[in-house]
Amino acid sequence: MDGSQGGIEEAPLQPAAVRRFLSDNPEFLTGDVGLLGELGLKVASGNIVDFGPAALARVHAAHQREASQRQMLEETARANFAAQAQTHGAVVDLLDSRNHSDLARRLDEIACQRFNLAAGVIALETEGHPPAGWKRLVEGQVDMILGGPQRLARMGLAPTALGLFGDRAAAVASIAMVRMAIWEPSRQGLLAFGSADPEGFTEDMGHELVAFLARVVERTAERWPIL
Repeated sequence: MDGSQGGIEEAPLQPAAVRRFLSDNPEFLTGDVGLLGELGLKVASGNIVDFGPAALARVHAAHQREASQRQMLEETARANFAAQAQTHGAVVDLLDSRNHSDLARRLDEIACQRFNLAAGVIALETEGHPPAGWKRLVEGQVDMILGGPQRLARMGLAPTALGLFGDRAAAVASIAMVRMAIWEPSRQGLLAFGSADPEGFTEDMGHELVAFLARVVERTAERWPIL
């Protein structure tokens, strides 16, 4: 005895005990219409407990969520597959370039025709004139546009980069940019794609495919010396 006068403390109710009680006393559940209603159940003919509207609604909602998630995964997989297929085709087009000017032209055509973007641009830091069709940047401008010397890429709207797109800048609402290093000694450059869709490129997107194209542009551009 601990001297307490508050009565005997009851043991916690166990699920097995509840199951055994309902099995031994089925009328406790089937005869309580209010309890059945709270549980979303009803008694069907033959004294069988059936799912009621509330329970069916929960099952239907769970099924709808599962179907929606599956559809989203399937759409994402299809989009990724299509993007990869278009990227592979773009690589073939870029490798067929005849010179720096043709490389820039092909990149812009790929952006507009294959990826339905507003523009594709190659930019290079140089004190003189860049190759024909390329955009000129001053020393340190790549770091400034990307947000620091350690950043390889930047996705989303970057107002400081809109000038890369010239007279099409007004049509650009989001940008994907990847740093490039071309020739030896290396010169800093940028590969930039502009989209008319504000959600076309967002900060949380991966930049792997864009970086892959940047590496292709680097290697292709190094076929010819810069004049």
